[in-house]
Amino acid sequence: MNKAEFVDRIAARTGDRTAAKEVVDVAIDEIQRAVVKGEKVSFAGFGVFEKRQRAARMARNPRTGEAVKVKKTVVPAFRPGTGFKELVTGKRKAGRAATAKKTAPPAKKTAAKKSTKKAAKKTTRAASTATRSVATKRVAGTKKAAKTTAKKAAAKKAPTRRAAATKTTAKKAPARKAAKKGRR
Repeated sequence: MNKAEFVDRIAARTGDRTAAKEVVDVAIDEIQRAVVKGEKVSFAGFGVFEKRQRAARMARNPRTGEAVKVKKTVVPAFRPGTGFKELVTGKRKAGRAATAKKTAPPAKKTAAKKSTKKAAKKTTRAASTATRSVATKRVAGTKKAAKTTAKKAAAKKAPTRRAAATKTTAKKAPARKAAKKGRR
């Protein structure tokens, strides 16, 4: 999963893509700033982001095999928490967080008006979708009824056609036999 897919998943649960993108960007930025300062960023059950010091050491060049001195360095590191480890290993099942979104009180009156308009649109969409699905079920039900009656009618007509076909062949058979005898 990349960043865009991550934002899409958050937006699917919260309902607002722009807010989800902003939250992800701010969270990543704040984690990076804290780690650069040398602080540990810890999320209970998830893990710890930290800055690690690596000491100077001797290493080998894989091509030539000669010894190379590596200077001391600082690297970012992530240590997974026990809860995260248990999820990955399968010792614990992942539970979904509540999908109900928590809304903060609006800062401006225009924001409140926009949120009520959005809520009204969502309820209107939900109602029209429900109406469409009921209508679709009704139409589907009438189509099924029409298909079954058509099949029954075809089944009734089929034996009469077969019977008529056997009657005509039975009538034609003696005439054919007579014609064959006359030819010989």
